[in-house]
Amino acid sequence: MTADEKMLEMLDDLIERAKKAGADAADAVAIESAELSHAQRLGEIEKLERSESRDLGLRVLIGTRQAIASSSDQNEDALADLVKRAVAMAKAVPEDQFCGLAEPADVLGGEAADLGIFDPGEPTPEVLIERAKAAEEAALAVEGVTNSEGSEASWGRTRIALAASNGFTGGYAGSRHGVAASVLAGEGTGMERDYDWASAVFGEDLDDPAEIGRSAGERAVRRLNPKKMDSGKVPVIYDPRVSGGLVRHFAGAINGSAIARGTSFLKDSMDKKVFADGIHIVDDPHRERGLRSKPFDAEGLANDAMNLIEDGVLQTWILDLRSARQLGLASTGRASRGVSGPPSPATTNLYMAPGKVSPAELMADIEQGFYITELMGFGINSVTGDYSRGAAGFWIDGGEIAHPVSEMTVAGNLEDMFLAMTPADDLTFRFGTDAPTIRVEGMTVAGG
Repeated sequence: MTADEKMLEMLDDLIERAKKAGADAADAVAIESAELSHAQRLGEIEKLERSESRDLGLRVLIGTRQAIASSSDQNEDALADLVKRAVAMAKAVPEDQFCGLAEPADVLGGEAADLGIFDPGEPTPEVLIERAKAAEEAALAVEGVTNSEGSEASWGRTRIALAASNGFTGGYAGSRHGVAASVLAGEGTGMERDYDWASAVFGEDLDDPAEIGRSAGERAVRRLNPKKMDSGKVPVIYDPRVSGGLVRHFAGAINGSAIARGTSFLKDSMDKKVFADGIHIVDDPHRERGLRSKPFDAEGLANDAMNLIEDGVLQTWILDLRSARQLGLASTGRASRGVSGPPSPATTNLYMAPGKVSPAELMADIEQGFYITELMGFGINSVTGDYSRGAAGFWIDGGEIAHPVSEMTVAGNLEDMFLAMTPADDLTFRFGTDAPTIRVEGMTVAGG
């Protein structure tokens, strides 16, 4: 019996116990993970750790009441206690007319799609040490770099199994390799810090650690001697390392839970122009080797690729079963959950499609503007769309990068910003939520 089959057998048994104890319906999720991580600074090992965990969660429903109990102990007595606690809690909590499992006819049947998201090989500690070493040495070799905050290399593997009394059973495994470096440039009070990192499902797809380190060092040096600029309204360019944040703000605004509560500035925007012409935003849980790919959602429903924005127009909400029922709609297969909470709507591999111009062309006509490479704080009002964040990066003068700037604030309103966006053609998939370089017209910037 395979590891996945053993996990599913345990979950099926747990559900049967819950039903015998008085539950009308139940589902259960098990998550097993293993992680290996290494960190070093200035060539000295600071940590080399390996951890493993096994957790499971049981959700029981009695009428329109539901409760969830979780445990990391999977011996016989612990499982019996888990069922007892979950059923007792379900009898005591208030009713929720929108909770419940999927109808048996709606759950995904057959074998789960193979998405290429599991690297079966576990790297040795020596491999991680070598990756971190290569990254830090390359960063320190960059002229102008004066110190290191350290480098890290990591690996992780996760197995997920889900079973429910509506007949659904399924499981899948995923893996991730990562490397990062952070260094300082300059001296004394004029020091600047920057970093770079990469992650991939397969070790063979991971960016060269030396390139990551070199990039971290070059970024730190470029930030030396920053200036503060006067306040004004100018075009702003978001570098790809931060442009995905704009897409995440959009995803939060169309999350079914926020729409059902009426707490989103986009709650009345279905089928309306939300972004500029030509912009497309996609959520694709089936992307090969995607960092957030999964063959089904956390309620056992199909989760095909979905266009959220087509030519600037909003097409759908991000829905799980509960938020869909609240809105009188069907789930879009976007439920996500852990072991200790109910399902909730979430995106997977989310991205803005690339535009038709290069980043250089995007800024060529900007006389004065701000190129952002780092954002700080989280001044976002989800109800009004007001946006204000600390920022650092470079000043644009005459269509070209002129000098570094820091301690800046950039502000606007997301509704206006979405309609004033132009994407470049440089989309790469690095973070799970990705976007190309993005230009936004007429934002307010101010020095600190």
